Amino acid sequence: MPMQWASVSSSESTLSKAVTDAANQLLSALDGAEPDLVIAFVSPHYGVEFVALNELLRREFESALLCGCTGVGVIGGGHELEGQPALALMGAVLPDVHLHAVHLEQQITPPVYAERRLWQAALGLGVGANVGDDPAPDCMLLLADPFSFAAESFLAGLDRQFPSTVKFGGLASGMEQADTPCLLLNERIYHSGCLCLMMSGNIAVETIVAQGCRPIGDPMFANAVHENLILELDGKMPREALTDLYQRIKRSDRKLFTDQLFIGLAMQPQREHYGAGDFLIRTILGLDPDSGALLVNTNVPAHTVVQLHLRDAVTSAQDLEQLLRQYQATRGARQIHGALLLSCLGRGAEFYGHTDHDSNAFRQHLGDVPIAGLFCNAEIGPVRGVTYQHGYTSVFGLFTAKH
Repeated sequence: MPMQWASVSSSESTLSKAVTDAANQLLSALDGAEPDLVIAFVSPHYGVEFVALNELLRREFESALLCGCTGVGVIGGGHELEGQPALALMGAVLPDVHLHAVHLEQQITPPVYAERRLWQAALGLGVGANVGDDPAPDCMLLLADPFSFAAESFLAGLDRQFPSTVKFGGLASGMEQADTPCLLLNERIYHSGCLCLMMSGNIAVETIVAQGCRPIGDPMFANAVHENLILELDGKMPREALTDLYQRIKRSDRKLFTDQLFIGLAMQPQREHYGAGDFLIRTILGLDPDSGALLVNTNVPAHTVVQLHLRDAVTSAQDLEQLLRQYQATRGARQIHGALLLSCLGRGAEFYGHTDHDSNAFRQHLGDVPIAGLFCNAEIGPVRGVTYQHGYTSVFGLFTAKH
């Protein structure tokens, strides 16, 4: 029996009704087969009802691995549901696939450079005599609380210990404060930490990471830096470099320059020429009023090649279209059985002017694949083989069978 995925959604007024409705739809879409995996994404409109979600789902799916989180908007059944009560479920029948999931609190997460055996123990891998021989999972889906979990250092550790494992996911959203119930794993609801769903066997995951920005000006060297402060750009104070560029760009870009300006860090610093897609996009936090230094939301190594970028709906849409076309042109005969979409809460209807933008673009290029997901506080996905936490990005995880 081949693997089978299905995505459904419900906007019933109470969570108990939504679970019943969505579960019936899901079982019908799976032709009555009991799913091995059910992933749930829940809007914050159901409030404290979320703490009962594990019990409600378990009544419907007795043996499935259950996981999920809250999202300010959720994606399921072919639609992006924002600003309303909504539950999205992704279910999968996965023959010849091993599923394993753990919840980690920040305080028990191994340091980045800890020994492999400590990482295996934290993730529940290699239990038994042959700990060191345990193979790496084929993929990891990560869902984390944005208040309590340092995702970036965790990703660095995972990349170091499991470089061949595809890692993607996102940070839960829809919570106004820390210590709010936001994560679900089987019989437990969690207020903090990170869920890690690991998959191995006859399954493969490919990712599409759409950062949605376009470069402006020319690449520059960050000559002098201090952690996340850039003190010089091509020998100039950053304030001076930004002023010079602002005066040279076209008028239509100047408003974007004021409120949608980002910085890209070159992923391959030895290249002679750079273009769109060659940079890891990071947020500019501001200019230091005294020194004129540029403050960004990541540490910048000295002599990094950087380039300023702008973001708008047109650029974001074109970026996604190009990436989808490239994937479609190179994927060959591989069948996509299901997909997860982890999209920034800064995208969606308010940004594009209409609903279902990213999921519609996906269907247009890759067909009517079951797709589910949420609008995240931040997104997790690989760029040039390194896993990062992103902002204003859409990350697609595409599930295929190895054979």
